[in-house]
Amino acid sequence: MVSSVAATESYENLAVLMRDEEGVAVTGDGLTVHGTVFAFLDGDDLVVELPAARGADLQERGIARAHAAEGSPARDWVRVDDQQLWPELAGEAHTFVGEPAVGGDS
Repeated sequence: MVSSVAATESYENLAVLMRDEEGVAVTGDGLTVHGTVFAFLDGDDLVVELPAARGADLQERGIARAHAAEGSPARDWVRVDDQQLWPELAGEAHTFVGEPAVGGDS
């Protein structure tokens, strides 16, 4: 899906903002933290990975829609078209995806 000029510019501004965060890189796949994608532009929507409860809350309030990958709902991924919310939600996604696994060394 092709993005509008406004969405592309908003995403590029978000990328500039986020790339200064520890472990964040801007790749062809999207914004990554330590190599794992946490946000990307799809059409005019920012798609972010969030905790299930947060994603469900955003969907219930009409702020986000479920993201489908290859026709199936993608677990923990939501689509947001309100560009003013992109920095906040990308920050939440960065924190969520960038947290170390619990109990990884125990």
